[in-house]
Amino acid sequence: MSGAATGGSITLLAPLAGWSTPLDEAPDEVFATRMLGDGVAIDPTAGTLYAPCDGELLVVAASRHAVTVRTQEGCEVLLHVGIDTVGLAGEGFQVHAAQGSQVRAGDALLSFDLDLLAQRAKSLLTPVIVTADHGFRVLRQTLDRAVAVGDFLMEIGVVSDAAAVPAAASFTAAAAMASAPVLTRRMAVKLKHGIHARPAALLAASIRNLAADVRVAAHGRQANARSTVALMSLGVQHGEEIEIHASGPDASQAAGALAAVLATAGDMPGAAIAAQRAPVAPTPVSTAAPATADRLPGVVASPGVAVGEACQLRRLEPEVREAGADISTETAALERARAAVRAQLTRAAQAPAAAGHEAAREIAAAHLELLEDPELLSGAHALLSQAKSAGFAWRSTLRAAADTLRQLPDPRLRERADDLTDLETQVLLALAGGAGTGGPALPAHAIVIAQELLPSQLVAIDAARIAGIALAAGGATSHVAIIAAAKGIPTLVALGPAVLAVPDGTPVVLDAGRGLLEIAPAPERLAHARATVAALTASRVGELAAAQRECRTADGIRIEVLANIGSLAEVDAAVKNGAEGCGLLRTEFLFLDRQSPPSEAEQSAAYAAIAAALGSRPLTIRTLDAGGDKPIAYLPLPPEENPALGLRGVRTGLAYPQLLRTQLRAVLALSERSRCRLLLPMITDTSDLVAVRAVLDEVRRELGGADIKVGVMIETPASALLAESLAEAADFLSIGTNDLTQYTLAMDRGHPQLAARLDALHPAVLRLIARTAAAAGARGRHCAVCGGLASEPLAAPLLVGLGVNELSAVPAVIPRLKARIGAVAMAECREIARQALQADSAAAVRELLVRELARTGVIP
Repeated sequence: MSGAATGGSITLLAPLAGWSTPLDEAPDEVFATRMLGDGVAIDPTAGTLYAPCDGELLVVAASRHAVTVRTQEGCEVLLHVGIDTVGLAGEGFQVHAAQGSQVRAGDALLSFDLDLLAQRAKSLLTPVIVTADHGFRVLRQTLDRAVAVGDFLMEIGVVSDAAAVPAAASFTAAAAMASAPVLTRRMAVKLKHGIHARPAALLAASIRNLAADVRVAAHGRQANARSTVALMSLGVQHGEEIEIHASGPDASQAAGALAAVLATAGDMPGAAIAAQRAPVAPTPVSTAAPATADRLPGVVASPGVAVGEACQLRRLEPEVREAGADISTETAALERARAAVRAQLTRAAQAPAAAGHEAAREIAAAHLELLEDPELLSGAHALLSQAKSAGFAWRSTLRAAADTLRQLPDPRLRERADDLTDLETQVLLALAGGAGTGGPALPAHAIVIAQELLPSQLVAIDAARIAGIALAAGGATSHVAIIAAAKGIPTLVALGPAVLAVPDGTPVVLDAGRGLLEIAPAPERLAHARATVAALTASRVGELAAAQRECRTADGIRIEVLANIGSLAEVDAAVKNGAEGCGLLRTEFLFLDRQSPPSEAEQSAAYAAIAAALGSRPLTIRTLDAGGDKPIAYLPLPPEENPALGLRGVRTGLAYPQLLRTQLRAVLALSERSRCRLLLPMITDTSDLVAVRAVLDEVRRELGGADIKVGVMIETPASALLAESLAEAADFLSIGTNDLTQYTLAMDRGHPQLAARLDALHPAVLRLIARTAAAAGARGRHCAVCGGLASEPLAAPLLVGLGVNELSAVPAVIPRLKARIGAVAMAECREIARQALQADSAAAVRELLVRELARTGVIP
C-alpha cells in the first residue's frame, strides 16, 4: 500500500482496524476541539498501528503512545493511540520503527496491548490528525463505519507549497512576536506529580505544530514552553498556580493545549510508576543502621538478590578546551557531534523487544527530545558566539541546566539532571571522535559499582554479565533505575562513598530486598545467597516456559490459545508469547491500496512465509473481508448507504468470484495445506457456505491434492441462531464478537452516548455464544472465539464455561490468558457461565467474574 499525493491532494489510509468516528467524539478537549488539527478518530479492534502514508517518522513520543509522520509535501499527521495513554509511560506499547526513519504506507509503526489500554486508558479512541497551520486541510473523510488497515481514511488538500515549513520554525525569533498581543491564562496544575520529565515533554509536544510563542511563569520565573528542560526547571508541583503567556496566530489554541495537559489530574509518568513499584521507598537510610566494614545499607532501586564480584566502573570525562576556532568551525563541529549522537539514539530506539529495551527506547526518545531542546541549543550557541569551543559551550550549557535541576526540592526532578549529564558525555565523546562509546569488558556475574551510572553506559554494557548494580549516589526513580528494573537487574543506590573503596574482584552479595550490600561475606552466606538466586531464576524461567506449553484447565481439559495476526511481521511476537498457532490471519494487507489485485503467486508466497514462521503450528487464513466500508480501487463496488449491512465479507467474494478463486488457489497451493484452515467472514446461512464450497471444490479438482477444512465466522445474530445448520455444513465455527455485539445490541460503536454500553459480556451476546458453542459441540465441531472478547483475560473462564475450546487473541495477552485458564477447573468455568447467562446486564456479568475469580483465588 502507499498513501500518495495526487492531483494536489494527499491520501491517508487507515492506520488501524476499527470503527471510524468524528473527532468530536474524542473525550479530550484538545482533540475534540481540534486544537491540534482536523482529522478522525478510530476505535481500534486490533493492536497494531501502521503508517497511513509514505514519509518520515518525525516524532515517536517518549511514552510510545503517539507518533507523527511527515509526508514529502510537509503534511504532518499525528497518530495518538488512545486518550490519556501517556500515563502508562510506555507500558503495553512496542515501537517498530525508529524516529527519523523513512516509512512506507502500511509499515508497522507500533503495537499496543489492546486489553491493557481498555482497562487503564480513558478511551481507546485513536485520533488521526492533520496537524494545524501547515497549509493542509481535510477534503473528505471516511466516518461512522468500520475500516480495515489500508482502507481510504482521508483526502488532504495541499493549500500552499510553503506550508511544508513547520509553523514553529517561523516563530523562533522573538522579533516575530514583538507586536503581537499576549494572551494570559492563570490556572492551578492538576498533574499528580507536577511538571517533571514526561509531562514537560507532553506540554512541549502539545504545541509543537502551533504558531505561537508560549511561556509558562511560576515562582517568579518564566520558561519557554517548547523546552522540556526549561519547564522542568520551574519545579512546579501539584496544586501550584502557573500563568501561561501566549502570543501569535495560534495563541489561543496553544494556551488551550497547555491548559488541557496541565489539567490532567491522573497523569502517571514512567518514573513515578517505577517509584510506586519499588518495594522500598527512596528515603535516606536511617542512622540507626550505620554502615560497617562488611555491610553498606542503601536504597532499593530494583528488587532482587545478586551474588558476584565487585567491578568498579568510572565514567569517562572527556577533556575540552575553552577557546575555540572561528564560530563557523565550532558550530559545524557541534552539529556533526549532535548528528552522530542523534543516530546512536535512533538506533537505541530500534533495539529488539527484549527485557529492558522498552525502557531503553523510551529513554532514548527522551534524550532525543533533549538533544533538540531550544533552550540548550540557544545557550550553547551563545557561548560559541563568544569564541568558545564546541565542547566547552556544550558542557557549560548542560551543566548549568543540570545544576538548576539539582537545586529543586523534588527528588524526581533532581534525578533528571542525570539525563543532561548523560547527553553531555555522549556529545563530548562524539566531538572527540567517539572514543569510549562502547561498553566496558566485564567479568561474569559482575556487581557493577560506580559513583553514578548513566543510562547510555548501562545500555552499552553487556547485560548478560551484570549480576547487580551498586551506586554510591543516584536515586530510586532515575532512568538508570528504570532500565535496571526493566532488565531485572537488582540495584541499590545511595550506598555512600565507602562503596567506591571495595576492591575489584571482591565477592559481594547485593540484597535488594533488605537494602544491603554485603562485602566479602562468609562462605555459608555466599552459598545461601546463590541458592536464593537460583530459586528466583528458576521461577522466572518456569513462568516463561508455562506460556510455551499447551493450555489446559486446572483439571486437564485442553483449550487452544492462538493469535490473531495481520502480517508476517506479527508472527514472531505471537510465537514468543506462547501462541499455539494463528486462529485468524487477516489477509486484507495483501489486497488494499493497490491498482490491481495480488496475483496467485504473490498471495501464495505471503501465506507460505507466515506458515513457515509458525513452524508446525496451525494457520487459519480468513478470506478477503472487504467491500462496502472497505473500498478497493480495482473493484467497482457501489457506494453503500449503510456499509455494515451491505456488500462485505464473503458477499464480496461471491460477487467477484475470480477474486475469490485466485485466493483459494493461492491457499491450496501451499505445501503446508494440512496445517491450514480456511475461514469465511460474514456468513449469514448455509447458502453462503455452499456457494464458496462449490468454487473451492472446482479449484481443488484443478490443482489436485488433499481437501482443506473450512470454517465460518459467526458475526451476526442470524448466523448464531442458525449455528446448528452451519455446524453441520462447516468444519469449525469461529465467533467474531466485535460485529456480533454491535449487531446484537443495535449499537454503533462510534456513538458517544452508547459506546460504553457496547460490551461483549452482555448476556444477550453471551447467550448467542453459548448457542453457537452448544451447536458445535453437539456435532463434534471446534468452536473458537477470535473477536475482541477472546483478548480479555477476565472473560477467559467464562468463554471456556460456555463451551468454547479455542481462543484467538492479540499476542500480548496470551500468557495471561493461559495462566487464567490454567488456574480454574472446568466445573468452576461452567458454574460461572451458568450464572452469567442469568444476569441482566454486562455490568452484572463483570461484577460476577471479578467476585467469582477472586473467591477461587484466580485473581487477587
